[in-house]
Amino acid sequence: QVQLVESGGGLVQAGGSLRLSCAASESIFSLSAMGWYRQAPGKERELVARITSGDSTNYADSVKGRFTISRDNAKNTVYLQMNSLKPEDTAVYYCYGLKWARNYWGQGTQVTVSS
Repeated sequence: QVQLVESGGGLVQAGGSLRLSCAASESIFSLSAMGWYRQAPGKERELVARITSGDSTNYADSVKGRFTISRDNAKNTVYLQMNSLKPEDTAVYYCYGLKWARNYWGQGTQVTVSS
């Protein structure tokens, strides 16, 4: 059972930055991919960014050029650096990890961007 704990959410003004962290309970080398989803009120959960064990990355079109996903293998942690935040980025952000075709989820962290 992989446990994921997110941190770093909060309230920020439009144009500001936040960095989300996701700490795993085991070596992230054992996870074939990790990433972030988000869910805004009344909307479906959507993929924001993903990084594989081989360091390949994917981003939603809406965040390309503004968000950067990275990993620190020594700390078993994945980060999401979010710059130039917009009100439409407001959502609960969930970290996930993929291991043996099963997704594991964190509890979510709220990001609110005020205009």
